[in-house]
Amino acid sequence: MTTLTITLTNEQVMDLVSQLPLRQKRELFVQLARNEWPAWARIAGEGEAQARRRAAERGLEWNVLSDEERISLVDDLLHESRS
Repeated sequence: MTTLTITLTNEQVMDLVSQLPLRQKRELFVQLARNEWPAWARIAGEGEAQARRRAAERGLEWNVLSDEERISLVDDLLHESRS
């Protein structure tokens, strides 16, 4: 089996990433963060678990919310905690 290697510049990689759908960009970001900052991944996981619980308290199902709805919910939660 032959392995093909393609060399891309940083600019080309960034251009390819910018073309990804939002959900795939998010997955890529999370994977990169896990690789570079394991403590961040743990904290982010805790934050998502809390967001899921708070969504359920409001009668919302986190898994069916769109990215925009999730962002809006988290924004609401953050503003509540500051009040």
